Parts: sequence; structure tokens; C-alpha cells
Amino acid sequence: MREPHDADTEADLAAAVAEGDRDAFRLLYRHYAPWLTARLRHRCADDSLLDDIVQETFLDLWRTCAAGRQQQVADMSGWLWRIASRRLADQARASGARSRLQQALRRLRTPVEPSAEERALADGRHGDLADALARLPVDLRHVMQATVVDGLTVRQAANVLGVPPGTVKTRAMRARTLLKQELEGPAVAARPERRER
Repeated sequence: MREPHDADTEADLAAAVAEGDRDAFRLLYRHYAPWLTARLRHRCADDSLLDDIVQETFLDLWRTCAAGRQQQVADMSGWLWRIASRRLADQARASGARSRLQQALRRLRTPVEPSAEERALADGRHGDLADALARLPVDLRHVMQATVVDGLTVRQAANVLGVPPGTVKTRAMRARTLLKQELEGPAVAARPERRER
């Protein structure tokens, strides 16, 4: 069997999938899934989400062909890309709505306590805070920008920055520690040192 990049072969494979040919489907999947995943990765760094979207896209291909509408899939790569990119956009919208709902519910359950950053801004020390933020290493500054200034969740920040969620949490913790040391630095330095006995 020829490779499925040639138009008449794609049409033949889609027709075979419409007849329930799992080998034809497997061939299309092996050929297009790596390409589709690589292309989607430019828009999303969450590998598990990408896997889900690719799987759902190929399920759509199977269903479309099984319903006898394989002529809709004449341009296989274009069709797969349109379906996958729509699914990615749907996931992003659903994730954002779900996150906003969770935050609203969390606020109803627990009283909102201002963060260290918000307290510093309220105390009028934003000049010091801005200077301290500017002195942070770039990777830590980007995490603070995403999570504090932009208000993104850890998962959203991880997607935007292209790093795992655990890395976002670690960098945020390091950034807060450095900011606290910078902002409290003179007060800590003025305290007398304890002597060992």
C-alpha cells in the first residue's frame, strides 16, 4: 500500500475506513498523528491535553467516515487540522470557564485574604516591590507576571510558559521568598544577631 500523502490514496483510505477497515484507519493514524501533535504543540504545552485532542480528532474521522461522509475528508491534513484546532480552542474556553467558576466558589467558601503582594501594594511600598520584581531572575519574573499580575492558574501559567505545573509552583515559591527577603531586608539586617552559647 502506498503512503497516504497522495490525494487518491487518502480518498481510498477514507473509503476503506467507511467500510470499517481498521488497518486503513491505523495507517492514517500512524501517518498523521505525529504531524498533528507536533503542530498542536506550538499552541499548547500540555502533553496530556494534546493526546486527548489528537485521539478525539481521529475519533471524529472514524465517525465521519462511518456515517458515509468521507468525501468531507478529501483534504485529510486540512480536515484533521481544522477539527483539532477547534477542539483545542473549545478546551481552552471550557478550562477558562471552569477555572473562573472554581475561583468564584472558593471565594464563597473561604474569606479572601490578601496575598503578600497585595498587602505590599496596599501599604504603599509598590515602588520597592516593583524594584524587587525587576531584580528577580527572568524565569521567576515571568511566573510572577503570569500568576500574580495576569491572574492565571498554575495550569494556565504552565501552558503559557511551556513548563510543567510543578515548575511554575517551585518558581513562584522561590520568587516569593526572594521578594520577601528583598522587601524585609533592612528590617532583618537591623536585628541583632543571636550569639551561640
